[in-house]
Amino acid sequence: MADRDCRFETVSSLPVNDLYTPLDLTDFDYMRDLGFPGDYPYTRGVQGNMYRGRLWTMRQFAGFATASDSNRRYKYLLEKGQTGLSVAFDMPTIMGYDSDHPRALGEVGRVGVAIDSLQDMETLFDGIPLDQVSTSMTINAPASIIWCMYIATGEKQGVPSEKLTGTIQNDILKEYIAQKSWIFPPEPSMRLITDIFAYACRHVPKWNTVSISGYHIREAGSTAAQELAFTLADGFAYVEAGIAAGLDVDEFAPRLSFFFNAHIDFFEEIAKYRAARRIWARRMKEKYGAKNPKSWLLRFHTQTAGCSLTAQQPENNIVRTAYEAMGAVLGGTQSLHTNSMDEVLALPTEKAVQIALRTQQILAHETGVANVIDPLAGSYYVEALTSKMEAEAERYFEEIEKRGGVLAAIDQNFFQQEIADAAYHYQRAIDSRQRIQVGVNEFVNPGETVDIEILKIDPQIEKDQVARLQKLRRERDNIRVRETLDALRRACAGTENAIPRILDCVRAYATEGEMIQVMREVFGEYKEKPTF
Repeated sequence: MADRDCRFETVSSLPVNDLYTPLDLTDFDYMRDLGFPGDYPYTRGVQGNMYRGRLWTMRQFAGFATASDSNRRYKYLLEKGQTGLSVAFDMPTIMGYDSDHPRALGEVGRVGVAIDSLQDMETLFDGIPLDQVSTSMTINAPASIIWCMYIATGEKQGVPSEKLTGTIQNDILKEYIAQKSWIFPPEPSMRLITDIFAYACRHVPKWNTVSISGYHIREAGSTAAQELAFTLADGFAYVEAGIAAGLDVDEFAPRLSFFFNAHIDFFEEIAKYRAARRIWARRMKEKYGAKNPKSWLLRFHTQTAGCSLTAQQPENNIVRTAYEAMGAVLGGTQSLHTNSMDEVLALPTEKAVQIALRTQQILAHETGVANVIDPLAGSYYVEALTSKMEAEAERYFEEIEKRGGVLAAIDQNFFQQEIADAAYHYQRAIDSRQRIQVGVNEFVNPGETVDIEILKIDPQIEKDQVARLQKLRRERDNIRVRETLDALRRACAGTENAIPRILDCVRAYATEGEMIQVMREVFGEYKEKPTF
């Protein structure tokens, strides 16, 4: 029988053979390349018994409108069985503007929660004991400030920083590469990150100080191999920055974590995660001289692919998300967010969020996939694809090194151009119907309209947020605020670790925008070189 008339390749356009045999693994060594779960090089997982010991953390990304609105959503998710929190911030917060700044107009609370000061952070976690829940916060350029707000909120609850657990994304390099929500130039941004490394080692030892993110690289249009390579290259750059700042690699490397995309190509994604663990372990041990096995472990959170979802026939997104989530679990993730079916249209409704969470719970408790560790190990296809992913990543590492490293490659627009080319290639395949997307270019329902409930943000919330912010400014001790901001300015201009000074500002109820403005005046702002 003749093959179907289509391209047999992964979603990243890697060709797929019709059959895989031992001949596709001619250089494969079981102990060197695979080994056992929990053992170096961790291809099969970072824990010896994986989900037989503990299920992955079900951590739905959430946040919208005001801190009180988001607080109610968090409590709703925890009541429904979620096991960790993940905070989405609005664009003014992400970009370092207070809610009453002219550039914040119309954006307050739209794509996440508005956080202007410690007062908002206290409200966000009111009634949620921070010594009993781990929290991930997707924030990058202002990560040091938001983290200090969380630490200070813990203090208000009587929870010392030593007991706080969670993650700040804090991955500024991928902002320059893909997501574009930077504030400062790369050098001072990296200085703030190593300040966080140093402070956390001594005062917040259970905290993951950076979540090195491939998710946004993939959402920008990269291939799986590019996501893998560019993410790990960023990770190596952070390791090198920490060492250059005088830290021992084993002081900070165990608290580095990763964040990957779970795209729709089932086997390609699983191979990507397995290759990532193997590459990271080898580099940390052999190149950077890490002696603590915890420094060799690549632990990661996964989010299903927002870019795979469609506005057409949005209920189909439930199915896409379920397959993507299963790929993440079979690939050995430690934490998982499943997208809601309506996220391509708006922030998710409570019903859509519950379906997304139930998808994880069915996966964990009904499908049996959590019973066996790395069940696809030994598959000729999976092992060949894992090795192919590793080889593609190594090729990129060589190119980045030739260009002078990650910062130099960013300045040369190398990453940006590679991603743009991959995105163009993918969209051309959709437009030409060489790649089928159900409900978009095939199996279309002519004349169908989308008829599902959409979450709408009331414009009044922006007015209320601004009123609360201005009231705070009137009632706080403004002399103390000025003193702490002046001390922050001196720390940023010198070599002192900036984190204690940021904490002082936060405790005085200085706003995020006020602290960021001080830093802007010292560090300057980043402007990307155009590329065509």
